[in-house]
This record gives sequence, structure tokens and C-alpha cells, in this order.
Amino acid sequence: MKQIIGLLRLTRPANIVTAVADILAGVAISGYLAGFTYGATPIIWLSLATMGLYGGGVVFNDVFDAELDAVERPERPIPSGVVSRFMAAMLGMVLLGIGILAAGKVNWMPSGVIAAAIAFSSVVYDKWGKHQLIFGPINMGLCRGLNLTLGISIVPGVLDTYWWLGIVPVIYIAAITMVSRGEVHGGSKLTLYNALVLYAVVISAVLWFSIENNTFYLTLPFVLAFGGMIALPLFKAIADPIGKNIGKAVKAGVIALILMNAAWASAFGVTYFALGIVLLLPLSLLLAKAFAVT
Repeated sequence: MKQIIGLLRLTRPANIVTAVADILAGVAISGYLAGFTYGATPIIWLSLATMGLYGGGVVFNDVFDAELDAVERPERPIPSGVVSRFMAAMLGMVLLGIGILAAGKVNWMPSGVIAAAIAFSSVVYDKWGKHQLIFGPINMGLCRGLNLTLGISIVPGVLDTYWWLGIVPVIYIAAITMVSRGEVHGGSKLTLYNALVLYAVVISAVLWFSIENNTFYLTLPFVLAFGGMIALPLFKAIADPIGKNIGKAVKAGVIALILMNAAWASAFGVTYFALGIVLLLPLSLLLAKAFAVT
């Protein structure tokens, strides 16, 4: 049982819930819900796909970081000896494989290809990207940007119009990744201020689309909730950039993705679906009490 829990800890369950929210936001953007001809089955497959892809990606993060974690985070499953590095690597490969196959059940082009790109990007980040000052945050953001487009790919033709919306999560996750580098030893105020600017860009993008789609007043409550959740801990970290405060800012930023995705759904006129996405928030917060959010 201890080993099973250790394997589960490696997948960051609270984070996985936010990845499902990416898919749901992409589905809302795609217009799939307007017709809903094929029912919920493709949504379920894509949700399973992102769970495998995200879970596998973060498992490999710990596989490649085993030596560093032995010094900085010895309580984690691999350095503590609860899970072997080999077993973790096997879990990561299985999860990534499930993610690609599940996406392929919807369509291989583009969903399966996007899923394969997510798997590749996540492993590149885990092994090499995270150590790069500029490319690292972009690499991590790319994984999330592709995840949003994976949701949009439920209606393949829509990607031709909205593929570039994947840039917004790239900006947001790049900001969080920049902040997260101070989780252990503390960070710089300049980095935190830069993240604040990027957060403002993301919020502006969502609001702009809500204005374009005449959904501003329906979207505003979601944006305010999203902004409040990320801004309060970030301002606290700016005032005192110690590791503990930065860790809380990162945790809030990751979980707040659910509210950002709800805002996207509302901005594209699917407010009832946005409310459904918000229901994932208490689940993620509950899981965050039992499992790490990094």
C-alpha cells in the first residue's frame, strides 16, 4: 500500500485535475458543445489522454531529478526509497503511452499527434529544458499550450482558426515556472514582478475575447476569481520572497488554472460549462492537501 501511495504521489493528482480543465476549456472553445452530436465519449477520451500525459510528464520529472531531490526534497517517493527509480520510469512510460492512445481514439490527426508532441515536450523539459534559463519556462508552457489545443482538436477544423490560443497558456505557465525556481531557496523580486506582468497579459487576453464575443459580464466574475487567487499569494511573495511564500504562489498559480479555463469557456459563450469546470476546483484543493503541488 505504501508503494502504491508513493506512485500516486509521483503523478501530482491535484495538478492532473487542472490538466483536465484545460481539455474542457478547449472543448468549449471548439464549439463542439453547440452540436454535441457525438456525445460525451470524445470528451472522456481526451480527459483520459491528458491525465496520462500530465501524470507521465511529472513522474519523469522526479525520475530525472532523483539525485537533486535526495538533497533538496528527500521526502519525495524516489529519494526516500518508497518507489524505485526504475519503477517510476515504467509508470511514466505507461502513462504517456495511455495518453497518446486515448487521444488517438478521438482522431489520430490532429489529436494523436498533439498528444505525442505533449509527451515529447514534457520529457524534454524534465531532462533538459528545466535547466535552461529562458527556454525552460517556454518549454513548460508549451506543454500546457498544446494541452489546450488538444481539447480544441475535438473539432479538428477549428484548430485552423484557434490554434494560436495555445500561446496564452504558454505565457501563463512560463510565468509560474519562472516563479517556481525560488521554491527551495527563495527568489528575486524582479522575477516575481515579471510574472505579475505576464499574469496581466493573460487576464487581458481572456477579457479581450469576452468583449469580442459579447460575453464580458458573464466572464468577468470568473476572471476576478482567477485574478484574486493568483495575485494575493504573489503579492505576499513579492513582499517577502522566501521559499515558503513562493511555494504558495506557485501552488495557487497551478490550481487557479481551473478558474482560468472556466473563464475561457465563459468567454466563448458556454457559461454553464464554465460553472462545471469550476466544480473541479474543490476537488483539486482537496487533493492538494494530500499531495504536493509543484
